[in-house]
Amino acid sequence: MTDLAVDRPAPRPSALRHVAYVLRSNPLTLIAFLLLALLLVAALFGPAIAPYDPYASDAPAALQPPSWSHWFGTDNLGRDVFSRVLVASRLDLAISVSAVALSFVMGSVLGAAAGYWGGWTDRLTSRMLDTIMAFPLFVLAMGIVSALGNTVENVVYATAIINVPFYARLVRAEVNIRREAGFALAARLSGNADWRVLALHIFPNALPPMMVQVSLNLGWAILNAAGLSFIGLGVRPPTAEWGIMVAEGANYIVSGEWWMAVFPGAALMLAVFTFNLLGDGLRDMVDPRLRT
Repeated sequence: MTDLAVDRPAPRPSALRHVAYVLRSNPLTLIAFLLLALLLVAALFGPAIAPYDPYASDAPAALQPPSWSHWFGTDNLGRDVFSRVLVASRLDLAISVSAVALSFVMGSVLGAAAGYWGGWTDRLTSRMLDTIMAFPLFVLAMGIVSALGNTVENVVYATAIINVPFYARLVRAEVNIRREAGFALAARLSGNADWRVLALHIFPNALPPMMVQVSLNLGWAILNAAGLSFIGLGVRPPTAEWGIMVAEGANYIVSGEWWMAVFPGAALMLAVFTFNLLGDGLRDMVDPRLRT
């Protein structure tokens, strides 16, 4: 008597195993996550580990070059640049994450509704997005902050508004492609409501390309916030913020005090570089097709 072999489906890997596999298979993704961890540590614990008070002036110590006592030197008021760079990371990352989260939610809702139901919903949403995209986005952000006032909250709102079209158009295209797919039709025939089919069956398949967009937008949001602060429309001095610090240090580069602008600019560049590298890894981690 012979035993009949029974084919069994391979078990699906756990979420943690899948994340570990993605990190092992892509060294750049691992480097990006290590840099992200470094930024998060600076943002969460920066005020606690800063060697000096970032807002305390010390006139005799003004404009000192980098040394063992002041790693990044001091600014024109004698404030420690390293301490200010650490503390500024919390504000810049908070602005970036808040703005991207708002734009992600608004863009996802608008794009999903337009792509799934079409008709007047699609036409109205498309015209609104076209209106936003008709303006140079940084100029539009400048106008919004100028009208509402240059506060942290308004910088977040302005940055979120100019990023909404990126998510809305991407989600609309992904949902429009998949709304008549076999799995979506099967879900509807099973008695699921439209919103349930959209939220639980179609939208998860649109997440992988959106994760790349999220990663890129995090870097753009930091640059946008820093740019607004650089021209005087963002966060107000004496708040420690990378854009403000670069603007203040730019006045002293000609006279040789390069460290005032170089180190905040390097921190800004590192943050944008990190988020740009994260895109591919985040896409692979949330793609349902790779979890088999």
